[in-house]
Amino acid sequence: MRIYGNRQLKTLPGESTRPTSARVREALFNIWQGAIAECHWLDLCAGSGSIGAEALCRGATQVVGIEKSGRACQVIRQNWQQVAQPGQQFRVLRGDVVGQLKTLVDQQFDRVYFDPPYASDLYQPVLEVITDLQLLSATGELAVEYNPKHWRANSVATLEISRQKVYGSTTLTFYRRKE
Repeated sequence: MRIYGNRQLKTLPGESTRPTSARVREALFNIWQGAIAECHWLDLCAGSGSIGAEALCRGATQVVGIEKSGRACQVIRQNWQQVAQPGQQFRVLRGDVVGQLKTLVDQQFDRVYFDPPYASDLYQPVLEVITDLQLLSATGELAVEYNPKHWRANSVATLEISRQKVYGSTTLTFYRRKE
């Protein structure tokens, strides 16, 4: 897999993770292009870490990834070590995304990317924890990747939908904090 700057990343063999397509990844980073440098980034259900790696390549100051698979966490660490520059920090947390989010209390992120397995029941619980713990900064934005056959986006507590983009069978819904 290649990302920004034509960098080659490691991926997991088999189909245990579904990487974000190049088209969706490029669109996401085009949408957020002016907001990545020096931001704090949270990558949920990180898979191979390609989204977090690209955030590091584009100047994010801090990237935190959460992934359930131990093998995937090893690949993420390798990928992020390969692209991180001096002054950038990254952390990979292994475990259940809802449980690991609770360890981030008192932290806020400018950009959050959430891409769970499409047929999972993680969408609502994760969005609720993000709002309950106020993990999204006041000017931050959260992007959720999903297939509309499996989930429908809606407003959640203190989050409102700011925009939606459709790329074939994949939808990105962006959330901001309500004012």
